[in-house]
Amino acid sequence: MTQPDNPISVPTAESVEDKTFRVAEPQRPKLSRTLVSWALTIAIAVSATLIVRAFVFQQYSIPSSSMVPTLEVGDRVIVSKLNRTPGRGDIVVFDRPTNDPVSDPNQPKVLIKRVIGLPGETVESRDGLVYVDGKQLDESYLAEGTVTNIEAPIVVPDDHVLVLGDNRSVSLDGREFGPISQDLIVGRAILRIWPLDRFGGL
Repeated sequence: MTQPDNPISVPTAESVEDKTFRVAEPQRPKLSRTLVSWALTIAIAVSATLIVRAFVFQQYSIPSSSMVPTLEVGDRVIVSKLNRTPGRGDIVVFDRPTNDPVSDPNQPKVLIKRVIGLPGETVESRDGLVYVDGKQLDESYLAEGTVTNIEAPIVVPDDHVLVLGDNRSVSLDGREFGPISQDLIVGRAILRIWPLDRFGGL
């Protein structure tokens, strides 16, 4: 019988054993590459934190009792720097005015008060209550029995606001240094984050 030109070879057990496939083990990343990756991750995280703090949000601690009962000494708040043109009733952090009568190196460089008067308005007090353009202002955020004394009506110039502390009997505010320029406003306090049992929006 004639043999085929291309005979089919049947592998033997020995040949199969010789050609056993081996899976390559995954290479471990080099230590230097891992360190560089971690360094880049940390650098990005730190940069993002600094950017957020510089342009978006910042934390402040309350140094005095001028905003009691809304804010107590030692409370910590988050301030949004995106809102520098606040509305009436907003609580704002602002740079201390240069004409502040109690300004000295030992005093905080920023203050926190509530916006009461807006540009073009006249703010005055009658019988211990606040009136804006002749209408009584609803100040339900004040402690019961709070008396507000404003010696003479205060006219708020353009691009300014009048700020008062909620603790009117001890607060040194717009009644002393007058309306403040909106350029001094750092931002609006939006959240109390400490103490935890008083956590909440402002």
